[in-house]
Amino acid sequence: MAASSFSLSWAPAILYHKSTYSTSFFVSSSCNNTITCSNITSLPDQRYCDRRSLMMAAGMLALSFIPPQTALAQEVPKNYRAFVDKADGYSYVYPSDWRDFEFRAHDSTFKDRYMQLQNVRLSFLPTDKQDIHDLGPLEDVVQDLVKNIYAAPNQVADIKEMQERSNNGKNYYTVEYQLTSPNFSVTRFSTLAIANGRFYTLTVGANERRWKRFRSQLKVVADSLLVFDI
Repeated sequence: MAASSFSLSWAPAILYHKSTYSTSFFVSSSCNNTITCSNITSLPDQRYCDRRSLMMAAGMLALSFIPPQTALAQEVPKNYRAFVDKADGYSYVYPSDWRDFEFRAHDSTFKDRYMQLQNVRLSFLPTDKQDIHDLGPLEDVVQDLVKNIYAAPNQVADIKEMQERSNNGKNYYTVEYQLTSPNFSVTRFSTLAIANGRFYTLTVGANERRWKRFRSQLKVVADSLLVFDI
């Protein structure tokens, strides 16, 4: 997974997925994006300043290619990191101590360092729909997905909460649900959106034993999904 991390003096680190930039920059600039160096007294120092200025300018140039919708620096909560996939048109935040891992048929995935079932994953499928509302009302869509798609034959599905939100002209459905089987129980949030001819699904969850403790943390992840035009 090719990625870049830009650490800004005014923002947490943001991970850009599938980006053409692969170098980390630390950019320190004023609001008008000017670059300054202290007084130079020797040629080696001058060369260092020139290199530093060039790297800082390159970092700023790279950031200028990020669509406004994905510039989430001001919105990233403390102890979270933002994941931005410019190529596939989506972004979200996840706990900063989580690590990426491979999960079949998903485009991006991160998990807790110690509890594998506590993770976030995003997938998308092609669709001819233009908006999540085209699938139907919130309650109808959620009921069908949870009980007929998300729940395995040996699981009992319990829908706990549903909500709808809009951001920058895009609409989102989010559902909280519990899946109980004879051996274990998990609770999850799934957030749904449609854009770019794709049906996006972000799912974040944990086992029932840890759900009450971490629900608020995982809700931040579920509510952070944004899709943008590519």
